[in-house]
Amino acid sequence: MENIQINKITLDEIEQLQKIGRQTFQETFSESNSEENMKDYLEKGFSTEKLTEELTNKNSEFYFAVLDNNVIGYLKINFGESQTELQDEKSLEIERIYVSKEFHGKKVGQLLYERAIQTAKEKNADYVWLGVWEENHRALSFYKKNGFVEFDKHIFKLGNDEQTDIMMKLKLTE
Repeated sequence: MENIQINKITLDEIEQLQKIGRQTFQETFSESNSEENMKDYLEKGFSTEKLTEELTNKNSEFYFAVLDNNVIGYLKINFGESQTELQDEKSLEIERIYVSKEFHGKKVGQLLYERAIQTAKEKNADYVWLGVWEENHRALSFYKKNGFVEFDKHIFKLGNDEQTDIMMKLKLTE
């Protein structure tokens, strides 16, 4: 998988972002959620308006993982006030790392993750944090393997269903 490129996403790539965003969210969560809640979230969470707002926000960055001109995954990071919680100037949030199912286990997530860490270091962040759904064992073990430790929990609402996210962080500075 040595030809994977990690590219910053621009506004004119919004349709590709919408497509990979919806596809990977569905692949990851559809088994565990009602069709109605999923449909609602996919429509609102990846609407053109919402993505335009996110892509033009100076405190958020999106990156695609691209292989042979196909988008196979993406990363979303937030800093400053754009962080969903803990709006600490010295932290960076990895809000999303998603890779399409057929490329799982091929180090794509690791490349996107490394891009996030690189950005955090460029911004002199003291630590990186994120929230992972407690049932997403794949993601939990990925972050633990990369040195993240659990520090809190919070509730994420998908439609009318309340789910627990485990919050994890990684210190970058000693």
